[in-house]
Amino acid sequence: MSEALRLEACAKRYGRVEAVRGVSLAVEKGELFGLIGPDGAGKTTLIRMICTLLEADEGQVVVLGMDVMRERAVIRARLGYMPQRFSLYADLSVEQNLRFFADLFEVPSHQQEERLARLYAFSRLEPFKKRKAGALSGGMKQKLALSCALIHTPELLVLDEPTFGVDPVSRQEFWEILGALHQEGVSILVSTAYMDEADLCQRVALMHHGQIAALGPPDQLRAAFPYPLYRVSGAELPVLQAFFRDKSQVWDTQAFGDCLHVSFRQAPAPAEWEEWQRQAGGRLQQWQVQPPSMEDVFMELAQDRG
Repeated sequence: MSEALRLEACAKRYGRVEAVRGVSLAVEKGELFGLIGPDGAGKTTLIRMICTLLEADEGQVVVLGMDVMRERAVIRARLGYMPQRFSLYADLSVEQNLRFFADLFEVPSHQQEERLARLYAFSRLEPFKKRKAGALSGGMKQKLALSCALIHTPELLVLDEPTFGVDPVSRQEFWEILGALHQEGVSILVSTAYMDEADLCQRVALMHHGQIAALGPPDQLRAAFPYPLYRVSGAELPVLQAFFRDKSQVWDTQAFGDCLHVSFRQAPAPAEWEEWQRQAGGRLQQWQVQPPSMEDVFMELAQDRG
């Protein structure tokens, strides 16, 4: 399988701030690849370098076999880019935005009707094609932005946090669209701060402080989690978390909603749990083995252990 994208030792600085530090990765043609990390991890800077909008200070970016420094115009014609913030024309209708981008990318007029019909079917926006873009809901705006990025049938689709701030139902619908595009063989690179979206990708790169902390299929990254992990629930969680942090057997504790995820250097014996329940004064109520989530994996990789 050939590569849709390759980065080699890429770096980008803003003054003294190193936004991207020595990133190397490859996305295969036809792959759905996720770039996962919190705000400030360097994802947007990296994506702008890939889309020819920023020049790398070091390293090389190759898109569809072409160097971004030498073949920008050709790359832009074959690339679909959806930025993080809605950037279409609010005063134009859905249909007018689509036709504008079709003209911008020089889609022949005899092909436009077919492509619009296909994109309406994907996005379910046809009933709203006369509505101004500025009057759309957040989820519909994202679908329109994706449709505009697809109007010229790009070989590589690059999406920068496309579901940020979108309601859960629209997030699910958006990923269903991406899944359908992936089944058609479109190469997709998508960045997100939502750890649960990692499981919707074939491979992911976990990014932290401008670097790749881990790279691989989500199942492999979870399987590599090195510590016994338990889901712990009870009363007064902050007090209970402090209680476990004080135990020498505990490697780490993280709050997850109404429970704690507690990792241990080695799995506790049943007698230890019973003793901790007594020591915690009734705060410790339930515990069970917890399969690590992608968020558990990321939090472990992000720890600064000195």
